[in-house]
Amino acid sequence: MDKFVIRGGNPLLGTIRVSGAKNAALPAMAAALLTEEPVILENIPQVRDIETTRKLLAAMGAEVELGYGRAQHRTTICARNLTSPEASYELVKQMRASSLVLGPLVARCGRARVSLPGGCAIGARPIDLHIKGLERLGAKIKHEHGYIEAIADRLEGGEILFDRITVTGTEDLLMAATLAEGETVMQNCAREPEVADLADLLNKMGAQIEGAGTSTIRVKGVSKLHGVKHRIIPDRIEAATFIIAGAMTGGDLNVAGCDPAHLGALLEKLAEVGVKTRHTTESVRVMGDVPIEAADIVTEEYPGFPTDMQAQYMALATQAEGTSIITENIFENRFMHALEMVRMGANIKIEGRRAVVRGPSPLSAAAVLASDLRASASLVLAALVAEGESIIDRVYHIDRGYENIEEKLKGVGAQIRRIGEILPKRAAAPAARA
Repeated sequence: MDKFVIRGGNPLLGTIRVSGAKNAALPAMAAALLTEEPVILENIPQVRDIETTRKLLAAMGAEVELGYGRAQHRTTICARNLTSPEASYELVKQMRASSLVLGPLVARCGRARVSLPGGCAIGARPIDLHIKGLERLGAKIKHEHGYIEAIADRLEGGEILFDRITVTGTEDLLMAATLAEGETVMQNCAREPEVADLADLLNKMGAQIEGAGTSTIRVKGVSKLHGVKHRIIPDRIEAATFIIAGAMTGGDLNVAGCDPAHLGALLEKLAEVGVKTRHTTESVRVMGDVPIEAADIVTEEYPGFPTDMQAQYMALATQAEGTSIITENIFENRFMHALEMVRMGANIKIEGRRAVVRGPSPLSAAAVLASDLRASASLVLAALVAEGESIIDRVYHIDRGYENIEEKLKGVGAQIRRIGEILPKRAAAPAARA
């Protein structure tokens, strides 16, 4: 099992480039199930979740080609000859976003059988809203042996009101509605840029979608979708993670290839705590050689402060002057990284859904354990400013969503390297007596 070894104390200087958004690429790959024609996706990040999705689609009979060399960030998916509309537990357990194939499969094939999902251990994220929405579109649902089975000769348009905002639920039902007969109106939808990017892809494929990126989306169903080429948007969470890295280390870092329009809540909060940033339409420069002041955050659905940046902000708050209160409103059980930061010298107290962080705390190197994707990133940030050499274990979590993060950070001055697990040598057998 790989680990990161990080020696802290170096300011990050230079330019670091952002990859395509994993959370936009995954639904885009699932959308390829809606057509018999090839779908070409560009700016695909090379991360573990993409490979998991490739295996998932291939197991259903889709042809999935991941590019190499100059085309290494492109994939071509052709789902002409689907052999099995089923997503098995062995693959779904690795990634909760696997549930995104439920809507496309039942819309295209009339049947879908999808295992209940797995993924990061950051609280319950049930797919009940996916199921209720499909029932509103006329699907018959069965739940047995850990699988959800949905059946419909053809889905029918309807009214869907989400009880709570759900990103994957919005995306799953948006895809299903494209091939439903009649009009579907979805209300209380997620407004994330990744939802708008998926709608952009689907409209290029021939769908008729209006309102994506707002709380109300209207979809006029069509009988067939076609192939297309589409470029995935930049990863706003990766960009935000690097911006905080520049701020924490007192560096001068240009985060290139991002979209600052997707980073509004973070950039506003950084201005509040005193971090200097400048941005163009495709980059953010962070100048971190200034004192950081404490400030509270509350995680909310987009365009609020993202839950996927809560852990990274906590790392920043350990270096801020004063007390920061971090309130997690999206997921329960998403403070597991806090105890690892305490091992490094942070002053953090957990009070239910609130974390009270008092700073600045001089962090010192320690051996720590990553518990989920974003927790991994926060521990990397903490290690970048800790005195000494930290070891972060279970970094396969970070490989799910960050492409070659150690190489990117190394390129701007971080002392970070990846090592594999070192197994003890087996003792030599005693020599046989003559």
